[in-house]
Amino acid sequence: MAQGKKSTKRKTPEFLRDRNENRMGMLIAAFAILIMTSVVGIHSISLKQKEKSYAAREQELLQLIAVEEARAKELEEFATYTKTKKYAEEVAKDKLGLVYENEIIFQEVD
Repeated sequence: MAQGKKSTKRKTPEFLRDRNENRMGMLIAAFAILIMTSVVGIHSISLKQKEKSYAAREQELLQLIAVEEARAKELEEFATYTKTKKYAEEVAKDKLGLVYENEIIFQEVD
């Protein structure tokens, strides 16, 4: 028996080795895709929640704008009214107690 030592290990055929390497690469790629999909999904959910909160805030602000525009219109009307003779007469009667000549004033008696 002059033959060299035989190894007890079997050599795997080259096509099997290539197939195992391909499987490992496919598993790694699938795992990476799964992780990226999960991350994108989570960020998508948080972005949708932010979008809802921004939409609600926008509606609140639009309502406030409408209220303030109505208030500005009332103030404009009041400013116009204060320039009239009728307003001057009301202020003179209420604040200063002035009356026209021959005007009769009735007061309540307690």
